[in-house]
Amino acid sequence: VELALPPGVLPPEIPEDNPLTRAKVELGRRLYFDQRLSTDGTVACATCHDPASGFADPRGAPTSAGVGGQHGERNAPTVLNAALLLDQFWDGRAVGLEAQAEQPLMNPLEHGFESAEAVVQHARALPGYAEAFARAFGDDEVTLTRIAQAIASFERTLLSLDAPIDRYLAGDEGALSDAAKRGWELFNGKARCNNCHGHIEVLPLFSNEDYHNLGVGIEKFDFEAVARRAEAQVAAGTKVAELALDAAQSSELGRFVVTGEGKHIGAFKTPPLRNLGHTAPYMHDGSEATLRDVIEFYDRGGNANPWLDGGMLQLGLSEVEKADLLALLESFDSSDLHRFDGLAP
Repeated sequence: VELALPPGVLPPEIPEDNPLTRAKVELGRRLYFDQRLSTDGTVACATCHDPASGFADPRGAPTSAGVGGQHGERNAPTVLNAALLLDQFWDGRAVGLEAQAEQPLMNPLEHGFESAEAVVQHARALPGYAEAFARAFGDDEVTLTRIAQAIASFERTLLSLDAPIDRYLAGDEGALSDAAKRGWELFNGKARCNNCHGHIEVLPLFSNEDYHNLGVGIEKFDFEAVARRAEAQVAAGTKVAELALDAAQSSELGRFVVTGEGKHIGAFKTPPLRNLGHTAPYMHDGSEATLRDVIEFYDRGGNANPWLDGGMLQLGLSEVEKADLLALLESFDSSDLHRFDGLAP
């Protein structure tokens, strides 16, 4: 399978036990769009990761809804270029697309299945898949591993690295407006965006793939008290999976609930900046409705808390500078998203 990568960009890592084949990609495409792969028949991967919305949630709510209309704690990120990321989910708890593809199926708020066996029994009963599994894997056995491998294979083909910013960085001076060019100078200077979203030619996602506490979500409850209690529990030997926290509180502790390390309290993954114009709202909890809101958030230095990342400072941007940054961020939208029209069966 030929992947749409520009020259010089490192290809995504493909596991040895899941080689990329056309039959597997086609099976994964069907599974990705199949709402029957949920307990109430209303939720597919594409429900929250829709091609028409840059492979993000088209519904515009701060957080995404799953079976029964239940909302979780996360704003669904785009699947575009996720194959190039090392870790998946806002807290990085899954390494690789295969591990990521399994978890929503067994999330009670997303696809709603109680166990891996429940997923498999349900999928085996869906008509029309036996031949597709046989073509992809050599026989028609349905397993959770194979479902995840097929979906991951399809997602590895969802690559888009063609935007005005790319053409500008490749030497096309006319690819950006004067405002966007000034925004690029700010991005790499006064606005400090490149500290976490710097450009790397071999992996041009505009993300350092690290985890930072920006203070997002801390206003929802007494964040410091909850974080201190969780930190004390871990120090006393409690496993992070067994912390005495409700789902909302646990969610806002971010990477900490994966590593148990104090430096990760309230820290979330630096998201790639591509196709921002298609993926509103923003931040892990969808708390910023527009890109202008995001710029204002960074300009004031985020939300203060004891674990705030040291790189978060008040920027003192003028209104003109904020407009220039916005013009730049709009240049990160891909010019080739039409390639994904008609993917749904």
